[in-house]
Amino acid sequence: MSELWNEVLDHLRENLSFNAYETWIKPLRARVEGQTLVIATPNKFFREWVKEHYLDQIQEALRKTQRDCYNVELVVEKFEEQSTSDLHDQERIQQALQAFHPRYTFDNFVVGSGNQLAHAAALAVAEKPGLRYNPLFIYGGVGLGKTHLLNAIGQYIIKERRVSDPLKVCYVSSEEFTNELINSIRYEKMDAFRNKYRTMDVLLIDDIQFLAGKERTQVEFFHTFNTLYQNKKQIVITSDRFPKDISNIEERLRSRFEWGLIVDIQPPDVETKVAILKKKAEIENIDLPDDVAFFIASKIDSSNIRVLEGCLIRLGAY
Repeated sequence: MSELWNEVLDHLRENLSFNAYETWIKPLRARVEGQTLVIATPNKFFREWVKEHYLDQIQEALRKTQRDCYNVELVVEKFEEQSTSDLHDQERIQQALQAFHPRYTFDNFVVGSGNQLAHAAALAVAEKPGLRYNPLFIYGGVGLGKTHLLNAIGQYIIKERRVSDPLKVCYVSSEEFTNELINSIRYEKMDAFRNKYRTMDVLLIDDIQFLAGKERTQVEFFHTFNTLYQNKKQIVITSDRFPKDISNIEERLRSRFEWGLIVDIQPPDVETKVAILKKKAEIENIDLPDDVAFFIASKIDSSNIRVLEGCLIRLGAY
């Protein structure tokens, strides 16, 4: 492996999360051919994932070596030292991660006074799924980070339990759950539908309030919940409101939401907004002075984190 690549790895190791580095960067192989840094990946999916999510960081790391005259080429090559089982494990991990937003991780989640408990509970569940806080019910307003935490839990479990004891993890919105149920009824595939959801090790369901008024969906989710809970499988649910405030939901289902831990996420204070903006700017490689970040955080009258991030992206476009 070239000296140049080792320098690039040092920069990447400093700027990426441990999980991202171990899963997507460490398995790569590299060599120099003329003025090109050829980076080998074990399969096509791996190459496309690295290209989409990490190529910019690799090129930035290459520039920091002060040898930016090199081009970067991603190729697919079979790694002879990797066993067939290792390759299968990597492919399984990559396929499982496709259901999640790659930037919605614990490393990228900014913790403040309004979300500290929710973050701690989510991390505890990710570290020991099925053993603590089951079910975990997270509620709060739109754009406060509930979906981010669901994605973070799923990705953490997939990456940390990737070889020794892999778990089946499913992230789904209540709307997607409903649509899948409707199609299963329509095409007479209810057995497959039930088998899919009732054999999961971890079920992450977003925006449960959208099950309101959908009687058949509530019945199916009730039995899915019971099966998973009885088998000590982890369930994490999000909503925009407290369980008792969700209307048109069966009481037996609502009561089950309260069996575990219920945590809320409060709107961020100005200091947390500034921290969120700085984190987003770092991810997007946007130069954001502290005074500008404070100005945006104090002047934008919205607790929705997506609105803040949207302002930052527009600012970065100028």
